[in-house]
Amino acid sequence: MAFTKATLKMVATGGDQQLYIYNSADAISSIIASGYFNTVTDRLKQNDIILVVGATGGTRTMDAIVVASATAAATVTTINGT
Repeated sequence: MAFTKATLKMVATGGDQQLYIYNSADAISSIIASGYFNTVTDRLKQNDIILVVGATGGTRTMDAIVVASATAAATVTTINGT
């Protein structure tokens, strides 16, 4: 599947970081792939945290990922901080 912009919700902001919740039927391996969040480079910035509710084989999962790069970048990269 692909990134769904409507399911990325900002829930808090503090200092220079933002906290988001993202809900998807995608596996975490797809979600943390470089470029998955490219359509929201204008919203995400380095060190933002995204709480991801995903799925693996139909089983719901929860991971915390950190935006490694996004500001003024063509490609958003994330790391899994589970």
